[in-house]
Amino acid sequence: MSETIRLSASDGHQLDAYVARPANAPIAGLVVVQEIFGVNKHIRSVAARYARDGFLAVAPALFDRVERNVELSYDGPEAKKGMEIRQKLTIEDAVKDVEAALQYVRRQTGKKSGVIGYCFGGLLAWLSATRLHPDAAVGYYAGGIGSFAAETPHAPVQLHFGKLDNHIPAEQVNKVEEAHPEAEIHWYENAGHGFNCDMRTSYNPEAAALAYTRAHAFLKKHLT
Repeated sequence: MSETIRLSASDGHQLDAYVARPANAPIAGLVVVQEIFGVNKHIRSVAARYARDGFLAVAPALFDRVERNVELSYDGPEAKKGMEIRQKLTIEDAVKDVEAALQYVRRQTGKKSGVIGYCFGGLLAWLSATRLHPDAAVGYYAGGIGSFAAETPHAPVQLHFGKLDNHIPAEQVNKVEEAHPEAEIHWYENAGHGFNCDMRTSYNPEAAALAYTRAHAFLKKHLT
């Protein structure tokens, strides 16, 4: 079962969030953080998949601070629009909105709750672990993570990167690995940026399946 709800961030901002509910009582809460394309079909499918696995999954609409109802595809013009919106959104405000979603799933479930994010959302998953207090965080191809490598996570973190990712230099990931050897980092051969998304030309089904197996096991270990 799915629905759209309204959340309130700590600064009073009101944002929408897509909620995917499990068939039975949730085993844990999970915040699913968008790429720069809004809470689009792919992000909703990720939330739905984790709901089928028993999580109460919530995807906050981070772009609501700039423009509401943003749902973009992955082609040139829409990708450009997504980047333009992203540049108008501060990291600090995005973290507030993730926090609102995290608080919501905790209230709803009364159980441990985590964050999983992709691209821009992957970075926010890392920042959730360093600035908020999720019980676990998973980030896929977290863009710009090297700039925040000095921040210390307060929860277990798992990160996924493709070895063919032209958007995230290996040096950025190395900074995180050197500063935080306890972080669980996985690399995928023949996988580029966005390898998990079956709506992108960079989709790699083998890498996506392996990453999902690892992420699912990691979340169940730390959240249930």
